[in-house]
Amino acid sequence: MLRVFLSLSATFFFLSTAALAQSLNDDTVWVQLEAQPSLTVAEERIRTYGNSMQDVNGFSLGGGWYAIALGPYRRKDAESVLQVYRSEGLIPIDSYISNSTGYQSQFWPIGTNLLAIQPVTPTNVPSEENSVALLQTQPSDETVREARANEAKLSTAERKQLQTWLKWAGYYEAAIDGAFGRGTRGSMAAWQYDNNFEETGVLTTYQRQVLQDQFNAVLRGMNLQLVSDFDAGLELQIPLGVVEKSTTEYPFVQYNAIGDLDAKILLISQSGDQNTLFGLYDIMQTLEIVPLQGERTRKDRSFLLIGEDSEIVSHTEVVLEDGEIKGFTFVWPTGDEERRSRILAEMQSSLARIDGVLDPAASGNTTQKIDLIAGLEVRKPRMSRSGFFIDDVGRVVTTTQAVQGCTKVTIEGGYEATVTVTNDALGIAILEPRSALAPMRVATLLSGTPRMKSEVAVSGYSYEGVLGAPTMTFGELSDIKGLRGEEELSRLRLTPQDGDAGGPVFDVSGSVIGMLLPQSKSGAQQLPDQVNFAVNAGAIRIILEQEGVQAEISQGTSAMAPEDLTRHASGMTVLVSCWD
Repeated sequence: MLRVFLSLSATFFFLSTAALAQSLNDDTVWVQLEAQPSLTVAEERIRTYGNSMQDVNGFSLGGGWYAIALGPYRRKDAESVLQVYRSEGLIPIDSYISNSTGYQSQFWPIGTNLLAIQPVTPTNVPSEENSVALLQTQPSDETVREARANEAKLSTAERKQLQTWLKWAGYYEAAIDGAFGRGTRGSMAAWQYDNNFEETGVLTTYQRQVLQDQFNAVLRGMNLQLVSDFDAGLELQIPLGVVEKSTTEYPFVQYNAIGDLDAKILLISQSGDQNTLFGLYDIMQTLEIVPLQGERTRKDRSFLLIGEDSEIVSHTEVVLEDGEIKGFTFVWPTGDEERRSRILAEMQSSLARIDGVLDPAASGNTTQKIDLIAGLEVRKPRMSRSGFFIDDVGRVVTTTQAVQGCTKVTIEGGYEATVTVTNDALGIAILEPRSALAPMRVATLLSGTPRMKSEVAVSGYSYEGVLGAPTMTFGELSDIKGLRGEEELSRLRLTPQDGDAGGPVFDVSGSVIGMLLPQSKSGAQQLPDQVNFAVNAGAIRIILEQEGVQAEISQGTSAMAPEDLTRHASGMTVLVSCWD
């Protein structure tokens, strides 16, 4: 088969700024050469390309990645550029034609914005009729007989690998079985055609290498190397182009990002038994690097944690073997799935245990913070408010503010709960724990009307859990109605903190007369700091009864001493946390 080969010099495309006058249209494309996870490396590569060709540009792709591309061109011109520069060895063989969709902003040449201009028509481009030469497809490095003979020497694993490469390239859709039947042969021929080789259906040694290079192109700049980490007692492939060994904080050896790509690898290594393994499983899920959404699998001697959010994807796998707990956590930016999955597969396939386990005394981090575990940030809730147990199975009454837009809601930090009722008009939410709890105490709701100007107290996590226990804030019942006469509300005179919202309001007998509402922070009217409101016990009881929940009722008894009231309140007040 004959193909047109445009023999052009490396400088026949000349950009003139006068030609770049109009906005982009649908025909505008680029020839993308490569992408780099470092701006410094990308700029160095651009300068290298610029020594032999014009029209070299750099664009941010987001997520810490930078593209190097030629253009802008009309598609027909871009196809010629791609063919010529490939044949002359000036650009990578896996370069491809791209539109502007993924390009966010231009960083090279400095001060240029080619994303807002008309594609250039290359000058001095010969037409097919006047082209310098008509050549056949690229000459084969082997005859078909030689190619078949070399193919026959491939192991089953190598044949499966070849099918994997073809499948990745979009040419093969059948099972990866190592059998080169009609489907595999057809995919080989299609790949040969698209890559300017003779369509024999049998890949030569050179062609297999080209296909492999295309498959591995996504890993350029990753610098995957087999690392034997004797501190952790682990050996595996690590992308040293984006991370380097930085700190050791038992039980983790940390490999942190060295460029713009926000990647992290933890090597996990410690002695222990099943209890240690299960404890590590729980601890890992409190870390920021393990997002809440994703698979959670714990077995007798291993566990798997996969977490994903809008910023990162995290993969943790750990195995207990011969009294040693070893594994890794791999953290990669969201949206770069092909590269992430490829690196993860290399790490998994190369993972091996070697002698040694991390010394418990190992520590390269002198920073001490309450929200750090082994030098890693502990995940913190978006918001924490207060609530109180209302029955013996652990149902909780709290404020709707505490549960709005949450991925997960917890009681006392570790117990997941389901929001079963929300009443936005009154600001009340009812939570039900996913597993039954045994509260130390439950609230008793006052059945009568509390006395105005009497002393009251709010129990709550004033500082959103920092202190680890609820505090009491004392004040006065100013009115048994709201400012506009709302009978469901009571007006209080006290000075709570934000975290107290949702907490129970007590009279001196220890009966709950209401639930503290959050202070309004918006609107033109700002109330004095000591003016606060609570939903009264009667309104709470009506909502509970509608849901079939029977609350305990109190008639009010003799007054408690403040210290006794504090102990009484502490047994029923809970921390309610909202997690993203």
